[in-house]
Amino acid sequence: MTSIDTRSSNQDRANLRAAFLHAAGWADARVNAVAGDASSRSYERLTHNGRTVILMNAPPGAESAACPVDATPETRKQLGYNAMARLAGPNLHAFLEVSKALRHAGLSAPEIIAADPDHGFALMEDLGDDLYARAIPGGADEYTLYETAVDALFTLHRSKIEPPSGKNYQMLTYDPTAMAAEIALLPEWYMPFRHGTPESGNSNPEFGLAFAAAFDDVLADLPAPSTIVLRDYHAENLLWLPARQNIQRVGVIDFQDGLFGHASYDLVSLLEDARRDVCPDLAAAMFERYAAMSDADTQALRAEYAILGAQRNAKILGIFARLVVRDAKPRYADLLPRVEAHFRRNIAHPALRPVKDVIASALPEFS
Repeated sequence: MTSIDTRSSNQDRANLRAAFLHAAGWADARVNAVAGDASSRSYERLTHNGRTVILMNAPPGAESAACPVDATPETRKQLGYNAMARLAGPNLHAFLEVSKALRHAGLSAPEIIAADPDHGFALMEDLGDDLYARAIPGGADEYTLYETAVDALFTLHRSKIEPPSGKNYQMLTYDPTAMAAEIALLPEWYMPFRHGTPESGNSNPEFGLAFAAAFDDVLADLPAPSTIVLRDYHAENLLWLPARQNIQRVGVIDFQDGLFGHASYDLVSLLEDARRDVCPDLAAAMFERYAAMSDADTQALRAEYAILGAQRNAKILGIFARLVVRDAKPRYADLLPRVEAHFRRNIAHPALRPVKDVIASALPEFS
């Protein structure tokens, strides 16, 4: 087996970083680490001449391949989960192009100051550290913050901006293959974890097939995709910027995995947060606010919200179980009860009856 010289690889990366900062005029900046997300990317806050920016370091070879535009479902399966679920993977062009699109729609995504996407570096506007998840416990008015987040989301949907498309990046659709790949995480990881046999993987393939088929039937009732979906629009990815005006007070980050999908998806992300409790009365008020602004058929919107909520929460249950079992991160087990409650409410909607019928025998706690 050929060994990898980690020290050489790290030094090469450091040299590329130094060259990028020198070219951008930030070589002499003071550097402080910034807490990152769950990906291979890392972040640093640079301070120079009284100005601060954020350096994103996204090594191009650190993740499996993104989904080629013309890839068939079979090809995507061969390429791995990133391609199946249409995650951006190592393509920094995705972040740059989605940020541009969000800013064009009037949202406070970070301005890009300098970038070398081929090597995986970007300098971007520093939106601060006041995440919703910190600002609310720190005294910010929760209702105002969520109201503003809903208004920003509606503005994005109303803008009808075209999905970003260029030479190096094209936003793809949140298609049935992507949704099915995410749904499959529940039988593959959550179910054996819940049954106490996590080492066995998908221990009930018959259930997995039935679960997927039931979801296929339910997802077929969704309307056609109509808007940019950010996929992780929640309190850990939204920054409170009170000095700005109206929807600009919401700073939006971690959107590189965005796809062209259904409007209710990000509303679910916001109101059915996996990491913090959103008061049921607040969630109901925010749903009604969005429904009133969009002038949607409320009954149809509730069905769409429940379907996408069930799909998203099935994915999260699988991901959190995988983090506990495969990645030895036991803290994620503490988050499972909240997501289980979301999923239970989702499948109680009549639109999810096929899914609830299938899951009743394998996971009766959701009945």
